[in-house]
Amino acid sequence: MYDLIGDIHGHAKELKALLAKMDYQLTDGVWQHPNRKVIFLGDFVDRGPEQVETVTIARKMVEKGQALVVMGNHEFNAVAWATEDPDNPGEHLRPHTDKNFKQHRAFLDQVGEGSELHLDIVEWFKTLPVYLEFPEFRVVHACWHPDHLARLSRYTDSENRLRAEAWEQTSRKGSTAYEAIETLLKGLEIPLPGDHHFFDKDRNKRTDIRTEWWREGSLTYRDLAIVPGSIINSIPHEPVATDILPGYDNAKPLFVGHYWMSGHPAPLTKSIACLDYSVAAGKGGKLCAYRFDGEQCLNADRFVWVSTTDTGSKHHE
Repeated sequence: MYDLIGDIHGHAKELKALLAKMDYQLTDGVWQHPNRKVIFLGDFVDRGPEQVETVTIARKMVEKGQALVVMGNHEFNAVAWATEDPDNPGEHLRPHTDKNFKQHRAFLDQVGEGSELHLDIVEWFKTLPVYLEFPEFRVVHACWHPDHLARLSRYTDSENRLRAEAWEQTSRKGSTAYEAIETLLKGLEIPLPGDHHFFDKDRNKRTDIRTEWWREGSLTYRDLAIVPGSIINSIPHEPVATDILPGYDNAKPLFVGHYWMSGHPAPLTKSIACLDYSVAAGKGGKLCAYRFDGEQCLNADRFVWVSTTDTGSKHHE
């Protein structure tokens, strides 16, 4: 079956260690297994020390039929950064602000911005599907949201890849396409009620919160908020309307990345597993996989990981 691997963020050393731990072997320059395939959950780049090597490993596996992949928000951002805005000459679909440059600088430094290699990698990123759905399970980088999946269908091809003309539409803040891709690749955000707000680590005023959208039952904004512990008490304990969350039908297992989990890897629910365990966070971060064999109720025993302390990697901003 499949081994699903979470966000790598340029940590090729951990990726190779994890593949070896799962009995993949490097044969003819490609990591492969006689009976299994990898599914990468996106976010190959930004932050880590070996971003080009990380992309190369994954791309070779995909091209040789040894892996599948979905797009992460960092691949989407990389394409938008490198794509000129047709409506604003000299500008790009992802504005070249100081904030955006800081997030993307490590990749640009390692690949050489504007180089043939950079442009080739960006072209490959454009071919990555937004999501995968099989009879037995589903894969998306951040949030499985049926309404946004339906809205995005007009912008994707038969393999769930963004059409060439869709990059501009999905990058236009305020558009239906933008809201859909933001939710699927970055998670569900909801506005705080009334005049409630908080300030993020950069002292930017925030009136929306990213949510633990997979939770069920009667919940408050504070229950759902994904914010640092120092901020959580700023989030109101007021009930959230039940129709704000997409819910999950639990018809089949779902695998996501994106959320910088910590601690001992385990399913979020009986049907949902997050495989991002913060490999780029430094000491104690893990690169995590789930070895899926068709089970409909996910099992903590199926998680496999290597940590940065095991491989001796250091954190790179």
